[in-house]
Amino acid sequence: MSVVTLTDAWPKPGEPFTVNDLDRMPDDGHRYELLDGTLIVSPAPGPPHQRVAAVLVVLLELACPEELVVFPNVGVRIGPRSALEPDVVVARAADVSGARLARPPLLVAEILSPDSALRDLNLKKAAYERFGIPSYWVIDPDLGQPSLRAFELVNGEYREEPQAAGDVPFRAERPFPVEIVPSRLVAKLRAR
Repeated sequence: MSVVTLTDAWPKPGEPFTVNDLDRMPDDGHRYELLDGTLIVSPAPGPPHQRVAAVLVVLLELACPEELVVFPNVGVRIGPRSALEPDVVVARAADVSGARLARPPLLVAEILSPDSALRDLNLKKAAYERFGIPSYWVIDPDLGQPSLRAFELVNGEYREEPQAAGDVPFRAERPFPVEIVPSRLVAKLRAR
């Protein structure tokens, strides 16, 4: 097995990045995503981000019906020049094949990091909306006031649902009924 470097994976000069180029990126601890041919490189997430993702996956999995599946950090191919890796995804089990989901999942959730907030709330939100993902959640893991913002696709556009913060529960009906209390996502990190 040979070691692939970032330089080895880079497309030829003047050519845009494609999902095929993304597949050749090194496994070096960074998250590589592609949006409209632009490479997005993110550092490994910190402990609050990882904790929220882990707790959210468990809560969703406990409520998830058999025909659906919950994933952490699974790739979603949006087009030949766009592939993102949401923090949490709910998809139809029948849509799972290959290295990335190629059909719109039912829910994607992104957990904000200092370097990702603008991208998650703008560029990624717009991409998920264009791809037709019915539900998009954005979670702020702030230990003082964690929150969850939910967007539901209505007539091809995201509409923001009432936000939940702290101990106020968020009750989702799509893709299945589940209750998420933002403070519980970070509870063990707050009890120091």
